[in-house]
Amino acid sequence: MLGIDARAARYTWTAALIILLLWLVYLMRSTLFVFIVALLFGYLLSPLVNVIDRFLPGKRTRTLALALAYLIFVAALFVAITQIGSHVVEEANSLVKSMPAKLAAFEQPNASLPASVNSFKAQIVQKTEEQLSKSSTDIISSLPRAGVKILSVAGNLVYLVIIPILGFFFLKDGREMRQHFLEAIDDPRRRALVDDLLADVDLLLAHYMRAILSLSLATFTSYSIFFTILGVPYSILLAVLAATLEFIPLIGPFAASVTILAVAAMSGGPVVGALIFLGVYRVFQDYVLSPMLMRAGTEVHPLLVLFGVFAGTELAGIPGAFLSVPVLALIRIVYRRINQQRLAAALLHATPIEHG
Repeated sequence: MLGIDARAARYTWTAALIILLLWLVYLMRSTLFVFIVALLFGYLLSPLVNVIDRFLPGKRTRTLALALAYLIFVAALFVAITQIGSHVVEEANSLVKSMPAKLAAFEQPNASLPASVNSFKAQIVQKTEEQLSKSSTDIISSLPRAGVKILSVAGNLVYLVIIPILGFFFLKDGREMRQHFLEAIDDPRRRALVDDLLADVDLLLAHYMRAILSLSLATFTSYSIFFTILGVPYSILLAVLAATLEFIPLIGPFAASVTILAVAAMSGGPVVGALIFLGVYRVFQDYVLSPMLMRAGTEVHPLLVLFGVFAGTELAGIPGAFLSVPVLALIRIVYRRINQQRLAAALLHATPIEHG
């Protein structure tokens, strides 16, 4: 006899809704990324807002503390851009202008090196020149579309204004939004589970963003100081590059190290000294500094990090690589909380039987 199984229909409908939801999330990935960045920006400013809020007298909203925190942030950003940005631009222009001469000097055979090494150097220079030539050709061929590109860049610059505004609202109304969301859940057990999940996520994102910013600042400070002492050319530019790439797990620091060694080699800098420093610093950061900063559930196995970075890059480019570790840590938290609730429910049901 033909019929429709209610449980099978319910599972099928649930699976269809989940697939539809994932498809809609993929379609809105650019907008969602802007909101996620704004949320993470809010977590970066949250400690400063809390400190200012505690020192302000009287009962009031957090608006004044938020305004003061934004003023301090803008002032610090202005000082950083004026003091460091000028050096970065100057060194970048110098590197671009001197690149052809450095490549030609690097290509010249060195009598003290084996023939295989000299041949390898020539191949590197040839590939680099081909890539630069191809990039120049692409730029020339794309000039007719320059107007569209400029409009696109201008549209992206709007996000520099939108993200702080969204972050302001997240910081101002985040607690109320969380409370309203919990009140919409009728089942007390599910409400408690979601409340615990939100608390874990809040702790995770707060620790992760503060840790990644601390690692980036530590990288910039260490690289700029030691590269200046070692005499590595373009020390400030390379330190800024390394600090920026710290936001991309594993792949970013590796790419920064390769770039630093290549620039040092072509510029006649202390390659061996830079290599030793990079090795020592990576060991210190990966085994001492990073474990100390990455707490509260943000620890993810390196194999999972590699998988997440490559998968995130393939799905969403650089934003996907940047969000790979938080997403993996969130999946871990959700799995752990659901598993704990199942174990607690099983223990609760088993207790009367054992005492019966």
